[in-house]
Amino acid sequence: MNPSDLPNLDANCFKQPDRDLLGDSLLHPPRILILYGSLRARSFSRLAAEEAGRLLTLMGAEVRFFNPEGLPLVDEANEQHPKVQELRELADWSEGQVWSSPERHGAMTGVMKTQIDWLPLTGGAKRPTQGKTLAVMQVCGGSQSFNVVNQLRVLGRWMRMITIPNQSSIAKAFMEFDENNRMKPSPYYNRLVDVMEELMKFTLLTRGHAQYLVDRYSERVESAEELSKRVNQRSI
Repeated sequence: MNPSDLPNLDANCFKQPDRDLLGDSLLHPPRILILYGSLRARSFSRLAAEEAGRLLTLMGAEVRFFNPEGLPLVDEANEQHPKVQELRELADWSEGQVWSSPERHGAMTGVMKTQIDWLPLTGGAKRPTQGKTLAVMQVCGGSQSFNVVNQLRVLGRWMRMITIPNQSSIAKAFMEFDENNRMKPSPYYNRLVDVMEELMKFTLLTRGHAQYLVDRYSERVESAEELSKRVNQRSI
């Protein structure tokens, strides 16, 4: 990504996260998955997500998007559905995620919730989202609201993710993007840069250590009990 592709970015003030200062010893770029919550042809949650992806790429991340078109409702299909498999494989691949949703009727969209609902809390011996970083964003059709980002935070905590403190809420999103579908310079744009910068730092700080950070006593007790039952069961 060339900085010239982000004309609203002040190159004199922009800094790439310093992996040496953050103690990151892994060689590959941070892997970030971006989900957005609208299927509209000109979706502002998708445009905000794409702007976030450009920033993350410039900061050194490897970014992938999931297109929710064609993803069935939960229980409408089984987990072998191709779109479900694609989403789960991307979630497994990722070390951090960005969730970007419009606000509809004071809440996140069904498109957004369906994607999250298809991500399992457990998968065999692993928890697919546990310990991964998360940034939350919303776009508003009117005045600024924080309903969606607050709901996404609840879900992130439930999915055992490390949800960063900063967040983005873009008011009157239809006024914040130009005819080329690029975000205009504004305090909302500056906040978006802040959020992606913070996500990168948290991802660099925690990846490679996430399993240790989220290792839980109660789960160790549960695992020990299961092991004891298996080892001590009588032969048939």
